[in-house]
Amino acid sequence: MKLKKIFVAVVALFCAVSVFAQTSQRIAVPTSVEKWITSTFAKGKTPPFSFVYDGVNSQQFIRKWRHSIVKNSAEEGVVSYTISYLDKATGLRVDCHVKGFQAFGAVEWVLNFTNTGTANTPQITGVKALDYSALAVSDGEFSVLHALGSNHDRADFRPQISAITSDKPLNMSPHHGRSSDTSAFPFFNVITPDNKGIVVSVGWTGTWFADVTAPKLKSVNLAAGMKSMDLHLYPGEAIRTPLVAMLFWQGEDYMTGNNTFRRFVLAHHTYKPTTEYASYTPLCGGMDWGDPAPCNEYGCLTEEYAVAIIKRYEFFELKPEVIWLDAGWYEGAGGWNANWWDSVGSWVADKKRFPRGLKPLSEAAHSIGAKFMVWFEPERVYDGSLLAKEHPEWLLKVEPGNNLLDLGNKEALDWVCKYIGDFLEENGIDYYRQDFNMAINPYWERFDEPGRKGMKEIRHIEGLYAFWDYLHERFPNLMIDNCASGGRRIDLETTSRSIPLWRTDYQYSEVNGYQCHTYALNFFLPLHGTGTYNVDPYGYRSSMSSATVCNWVLTGQGVTVPGMQNYMQQFRELRPYYLEDYYPLTGLQDHTPDTVWLAYQLNRPSDDTGIVMAFRRKDNQQPEIDVQLRGLKAEATYDVLNVDSGEKFSIKGEELMKGLKLKLENPYSSLLLKYSIAK
Repeated sequence: MKLKKIFVAVVALFCAVSVFAQTSQRIAVPTSVEKWITSTFAKGKTPPFSFVYDGVNSQQFIRKWRHSIVKNSAEEGVVSYTISYLDKATGLRVDCHVKGFQAFGAVEWVLNFTNTGTANTPQITGVKALDYSALAVSDGEFSVLHALGSNHDRADFRPQISAITSDKPLNMSPHHGRSSDTSAFPFFNVITPDNKGIVVSVGWTGTWFADVTAPKLKSVNLAAGMKSMDLHLYPGEAIRTPLVAMLFWQGEDYMTGNNTFRRFVLAHHTYKPTTEYASYTPLCGGMDWGDPAPCNEYGCLTEEYAVAIIKRYEFFELKPEVIWLDAGWYEGAGGWNANWWDSVGSWVADKKRFPRGLKPLSEAAHSIGAKFMVWFEPERVYDGSLLAKEHPEWLLKVEPGNNLLDLGNKEALDWVCKYIGDFLEENGIDYYRQDFNMAINPYWERFDEPGRKGMKEIRHIEGLYAFWDYLHERFPNLMIDNCASGGRRIDLETTSRSIPLWRTDYQYSEVNGYQCHTYALNFFLPLHGTGTYNVDPYGYRSSMSSATVCNWVLTGQGVTVPGMQNYMQQFRELRPYYLEDYYPLTGLQDHTPDTVWLAYQLNRPSDDTGIVMAFRRKDNQQPEIDVQLRGLKAEATYDVLNVDSGEKFSIKGEELMKGLKLKLENPYSSLLLKYSIAK
């Protein structure tokens, strides 16, 4: 009997760590995503997810569980199914909510685990929301285009390609419990040796993992999910897991997959207001003018001064689409000897500086035709703040200073929904900016119950989504700006609800870093923004992206009114190009040194126009480089304009794709070309 138990344990352990994926399929763009779903998740098939239940891998039993499949109603161009698997013995039900997007060759799903029984379930561990094996036709090497996360560094979001071999897997996971923090970015493109691939994305605003392995020839395994889960469910209890998506593509250029994914995000993972919307990616105007030290952020801003700045925008004919009020407006943060950082949790306007609340500021913004956006950081609650005093029972505390508002606590979640919703309404605030400046993992880990590892993380992430969904339901035209120490919470779930208008806290106004961040993020995402502090072409083009916040000193002499007006005009003209196809013209080299060229192309298939943006850094010794444009019509003739010199020429698309010489005589200079098909 003892020998039999040892054998069972060894088998269970092997199943738990097996390198072979649940589902194996040859890589191809599905001719029908609906058929892909119904066949892949059919009764008797092992689905493309897995978990370990009571020590046994689901591949050993999932086909024996009661199976059902139900088609749901969905918007046009989308198919939706719920596939359920029920263990009659313990009452555990796994619901897989799957969607298919025919126009993009994409599928995605979320798993829910529910205990329908009357006793606690056995332990659920090793959950892989994605467990899939992709097979290639040709011999050769698989590779993965992936990226770093944000770490307030010039290399933030840096893209790179890694070869995947049997002895060289790729393991990705972010730091500190925020989904795009430092080490990994939850979007990557798996490239096969036969010009096909899969763009994989994870929607989980906590600690996710993704592993890409090549256990045998012509095969690559994909696994993704929440990194730490070892828990049982109480009777009647349910949890969700990370969203995973796969977009299948084929073509000689891997950017075919990336550009299809960019369009997929715009179509299906971007919040769309219910009424006419000026832009998904607004031109914002800030109010932080560098008050004398030790003033920081907006701690020295007053009602009168803020209104005057808004009026100055109008006076200079610099009307932004959004007026941006950042940290430091609340009680405890006011004055030159206070700090915005250690007063979060007191979400009332500082009465000394804003005696009438923030309504006068929103009214001033509306009077010049702008929206009004305000910064909050509701999850981080500092010792001594109003919320810390009034509701300590809602807080998770690890050490003196920061506390975590437990969004898994229903009372706390209900409070933050109603309180911030009421605050937005009462103060006439149009857009909501949420920051999050703390490592969250230690708080979740400290407060997990025994045998319930991962539950605090799950409940907090569920609460975060419920909070943002509440705001969107209450305010259908609300934009949410997602900032977590600058771009550290970017994933497929947050892109569905928000836009990272401040994508990194990297050194403000250091423009070469801004070039790197635009170049990098554009591989996967069309919507993101940063600040601009300059009005010279090199400076403001470096900050150019699909969104921006203007941080000029309107009361000083560092900029000129015509220069600021010109930037706003340039931004409005160029913004549409960032929303279609993107091509990195200087490859995947390290673009962080000051010795390089950096150049990219934005192509608009919708009207056969595009731009080329190029920068020659200050220490670069090459006055010219050759690049190859992409995505053009080979037989068409294109008219090309050098915006700076006024030079024009006409050339076949075929020739532009073979090679185009970019010239800049001087270091620290930029180039902007516009092209369109000749009429």
